[in-house]
Amino acid sequence: MEKSMFYERTNLEQLISSSERIGTIGSPSSTSELSLDILGTAVEKKLVGELALFRFSQDGKPHYALGQITEVQLKNIWLEDPTMRSLARQRGQVNPVSGQQDTHLGQMTVSAVFSDNGNRFEPSILGTVPATGTSIHLATDEILDRLLELYRDEIFYLGHVYGSTPKLPLWFKHFGTGPHGAGEAYHLGIFGKTGSGKSVLAKMILLAYARYPDMAIFVIDPQGEFSKDARGEMRAEGFPLNLSSVLSLLNKEVVIRSVRDLVLDRWDLFSEILYESPFFERLSIPKGENRRIASEVLAERLQRGRVTLENLYDRQSFNRAWQILGDGNVQMQFYRTQQSRDRFNTVYQDANRDEFFNNYWGPITELFRRDRRGAISVDNLIQQTFDLDRSRRPVVVIDLSREMASGLFWNETIQALVIKRLLDGLTYSAERAYRENRFLNTLVILDEAHRLAPREKIENEKQESVRLSLLDAVRTTRKYGLGWLFISQTLSSLHKEIIGQLRIFFFGFGLALGTEFMSLKEIVGGDPNALKLYQSFRDPHSAFDIASRQYAFMTIGPVSPLSFAGTPLFLTVYNTPEEFLRVNRFMR
Repeated sequence: MEKSMFYERTNLEQLISSSERIGTIGSPSSTSELSLDILGTAVEKKLVGELALFRFSQDGKPHYALGQITEVQLKNIWLEDPTMRSLARQRGQVNPVSGQQDTHLGQMTVSAVFSDNGNRFEPSILGTVPATGTSIHLATDEILDRLLELYRDEIFYLGHVYGSTPKLPLWFKHFGTGPHGAGEAYHLGIFGKTGSGKSVLAKMILLAYARYPDMAIFVIDPQGEFSKDARGEMRAEGFPLNLSSVLSLLNKEVVIRSVRDLVLDRWDLFSEILYESPFFERLSIPKGENRRIASEVLAERLQRGRVTLENLYDRQSFNRAWQILGDGNVQMQFYRTQQSRDRFNTVYQDANRDEFFNNYWGPITELFRRDRRGAISVDNLIQQTFDLDRSRRPVVVIDLSREMASGLFWNETIQALVIKRLLDGLTYSAERAYRENRFLNTLVILDEAHRLAPREKIENEKQESVRLSLLDAVRTTRKYGLGWLFISQTLSSLHKEIIGQLRIFFFGFGLALGTEFMSLKEIVGGDPNALKLYQSFRDPHSAFDIASRQYAFMTIGPVSPLSFAGTPLFLTVYNTPEEFLRVNRFMR
């Protein structure tokens, strides 16, 4: 046993000794930020973003601290003298001062510290400042592998340390207890401009969680992007990650449902969709209180007449609805004056009933029809997702894109109503499971979150109801084992309540200006060096070609064994699916 312990310690020391030495700890330094004196052999290297480490002794034990270099400064005290500056301005350089007397100073923020307990490396803290002259080395994959050897099965890779070669070890633990479990659910957020790599990163994270058989994933996909990848529909450009084949390799059942497959199952939804549709518009009732009353009264009368939601699509139900609208007593409920009722009756009598049935009634009522091929009610779909008795729980993707709603009445408001129905179903099922002392262990991925939960109140009443439902879900579902991953193009316009509930953040390119940067600054805590490093991110689309694009992200939160100090980490995401799949052992 002692030989094994000695071998491991010597091995790590050998790995550090063989790694490149770039500097030493200088003065002034503190436990929160270290000053580095860069060696002359390293001044021409790209150091900003590099992951570095040093060895020090604390409480009689060897310790190893890691962190990223956030800034490098050049100082030459001789050239700061006004006389020397004048000479430099005239001659361009002053020999032998220019270049020869330069000193390079680095700033390093420690993000993780490990103590050597003989047979294992355990998390610790930087409780003292090592002596000046302590050697700083560049971290390598071999050093990280040795430090994290006991957690090898938990480690997941999304890319490399920003601007460097080592892979940045991350971990995405399932929300349950037991091996590799976090013991609680938490919420995540991915932010960045269009083209910053948000969706690609989200798909990688989806696969990280899909490794766990007993964890379910529920994707609400307003644009249809996740659905295409889950179907295996490969794109020629960008990052053609075939979710279908990887999920199949993981023995993960994939359930893809479009709006054509969902059966809406609430009368209030029918009333709302009828209100939004052109049906009453063509009967001379504009949007407003009268149309709302007409929609509600018609739904109520149909219900009273024992017409079921699933049979609304047939001609007999339409004839019944048409007959109700022709009833003078019904008309008096949404039109109080005789003149308005006469105008309505004129349009009503002249209307082409076949046209109304085919063009307006059919596209609405098809959403409620149960005998469609592959159709499933919202409740049944959610029940499948939350079935805790299954040994392998599914990945469910709901495609709510306009493309899949062909032949149905569909717009942003109807999409919002369907999303609200899904949110209400998720929350209700989560509460019911919690009452039964069951933990859901489920992640919900929501794309286009800034549209659904903006900071300001939405004038559209239906879209506002989605926002309120989402805020309620974020506040309450975490204790049920239901976590959320929000994908948003903006940070400043997303509701503060959601941002306040997030535990893990990923920030891509595009948040370095204006109100976006102010919001980012609040979250980072005003760390100036971290913010400077974030501002160095390049627009991926400024690259000369697709192969050379770099998708950089700053991450904050308990997402890495190297970030338990709470400091930001920076990474460059893999820009080819092959490397991502190979490193994470997703390839056969």
